Amino acid sequence: MPQKYVYFFGGGKAEGDAKMKELLGGKGANLAEMVNIKLPVPAGFTITTEVCTYYYAHKKKFPPELKSQVLDSLRKTEKVMGCKFGDVKNPLLVSVRSGARASMPGMMDTILNLGLNDKTVAGLIKKTNNPRFVYDSYRRFVQMYGDVVLDLKPTNKHQIDPFEEIIEHKKKNKGITNDLDFTADDLRDLAIEFKAAIKKGTGEEGIFSQGKKKGSDKNKFNYRVTGQELQFLDKKSGMATQRFIIDELSATTLRFHNALKDCEVKTFTRLE
Repeated sequence: MPQKYVYFFGGGKAEGDAKMKELLGGKGANLAEMVNIKLPVPAGFTITTEVCTYYYAHKKKFPPELKSQVLDSLRKTEKVMGCKFGDVKNPLLVSVRSGARASMPGMMDTILNLGLNDKTVAGLIKKTNNPRFVYDSYRRFVQMYGDVVLDLKPTNKHQIDPFEEIIEHKKKNKGITNDLDFTADDLRDLAIEFKAAIKKGTGEEGIFSQGKKKGSDKNKFNYRVTGQELQFLDKKSGMATQRFIIDELSATTLRFHNALKDCEVKTFTRLE
């Protein structure tokens, strides 16, 4: 029997309780307990802490059973909530919240409104008759995804948050000082600008060689450029695995150094 990695809660029943914090984390265990005592909790599911353990023990790979278990719990969530993830007319939106066995205030990441995209936005506007609310939710989702998942955020006090920079620029152009003064069209435009910033900031795939000739030292890697920082990305997850300071990045040359070892400079030449 395959190991259980996903625990569902909703519809008055939960696959867990408050005693399971080691497995479900604090949030997951408490949500399950709230359902068990009949509090009105929206349906959802918790991915266990054992997935994290497995991930790091298996060279950053997920358990093979995980995907099917997540999809099964998502279908259960859809049934209880009466809407469907990705449906253009009646979309299910979910929040993704990280948790842990021990409480770590201020250290957990959150992504809200997962399920919004250019198509589902139109359906939600029709359903709510509130375009400002929907576009504000959408731009916040894009911003959180860029920050949390794609790591597009300042790495030191001298860098500017790319999304906040866009917001402040739009405020200045409109002569306003408060986010509440943005119209629905403004928020729609912010979502578009955020996506453009993400596309620009997540780099590209290049083939470089340490030297000027093709050979055994040819390396193919994904990278992202944020300000003067170069991030090497895992090809499957897209997450940053290494960070360097850029000295030169052009159509032909990439030169960078390790922030912790200023004397160690590496130069690569683009081959393709």
